[in-house]
Amino acid sequence: MIDVLSRLPGIGPKTASRLSFYLLRSSEDLSRELGDALYGLRSGTAYCQICFNITVSGRQACEICASIERDGSLLCVVEDPLDVLALERTSGYSGKYHVLHGVLSPIEGVGPEDLKIRELLDRVREGAIREVILATNPSLEGDATAMYLGQKLQPLGVKITRLARGLPMGGDLEYADPSTLLRALAGRNEVT
Repeated sequence: MIDVLSRLPGIGPKTASRLSFYLLRSSEDLSRELGDALYGLRSGTAYCQICFNITVSGRQACEICASIERDGSLLCVVEDPLDVLALERTSGYSGKYHVLHGVLSPIEGVGPEDLKIRELLDRVREGAIREVILATNPSLEGDATAMYLGQKLQPLGVKITRLARGLPMGGDLEYADPSTLLRALAGRNEVT
């Protein structure tokens, strides 16, 4: 059990040991529920055929894509399904999503054909989308992916935006890295 748990991201040998011994001491119900949940994880989930987010197995569209209350003309492009969860927690976005399932990374051999880029371009070509928000992570690969997508989307006549970047709330200037400070300066807003 310790060996299996320590193969999970973010769980080292110490944490794996603590979890294993906790499960050993806990009720049998917890172990059974955990086992059932793990078993059902693969069989109970699938990818949405529209946005490629994770959804319940047997459904063509996830809850977000199926919702008539969401703005279908606004499309937020993210790297992974976890990014959808992060944006949804803000309760500030009412559009729909497109999950790429990664970023371009020539070093790791990940090219455009390995991501859901063709599907994104097809969605935009359908004509119902007026704005695409590129919400890839602010990393070298995320920026490269956003730049590539921008070049591919430009001829389609859709508004293309990128998430703003800068200083976090409660952050101190003296601890911010130069790249973050430069982006904060470039993205400054007028005080009214």
